[in-house]
Amino acid sequence: MMLENAAYQICRFLFAPVFRMYFQPVIVNNERIPEKGRVILAGNHKHALDPILVDCSTRRTVHTLAKSELFEGPFGFFFRMIKAIPVYLEAPGNPAAYASARKVLQNEEAVNISPEAARNYTDQILLPFKTGAVRLARETDTLILPYCIVGDYRFLSKNLKIVFGTPLAIDEDDVKAANQKLYQAVEELLKENQP
Repeated sequence: MMLENAAYQICRFLFAPVFRMYFQPVIVNNERIPEKGRVILAGNHKHALDPILVDCSTRRTVHTLAKSELFEGPFGFFFRMIKAIPVYLEAPGNPAAYASARKVLQNEEAVNISPEAARNYTDQILLPFKTGAVRLARETDTLILPYCIVGDYRFLSKNLKIVFGTPLAIDEDDVKAANQKLYQAVEELLKENQP
């Protein structure tokens, strides 16, 4: 465990400054990320680099859910090093990923989830949300911190921005209603922060 944390911190030490210098992202309201304790970060998914931007927003270790194919390619070691959780898209409900994320939260750590479950290539502001984030939040009594990512991943882009919203307590019995609450929070952030 200590070796894994060391690898994560080394990876962050090497890549985060390069990422920040290259893209110069604006990070807004990251003080809302609690310094300790369980939290779910949940937002839109526009680019493969989104998890790195989320990670650069806090000093905490963030466990991002990522599709399992990324762990099998030439950069699989990187995704393991950054403590990502593999999601098997062909598995209904993704029980293994769900159990791993739940364990992380029970250990009072941070999880990053893209409820869209895929990158958004459409003209819609958001894809429909899967319910995993709100179910995890309710079952583990964890606040969700919604965020939005807007702008472009280009060299010195000037408009790349991540904005964290107001923490949400998921106390609805109805999963659909809870999911809609999260969807509306991310949608509102996106509408307020379009470049």
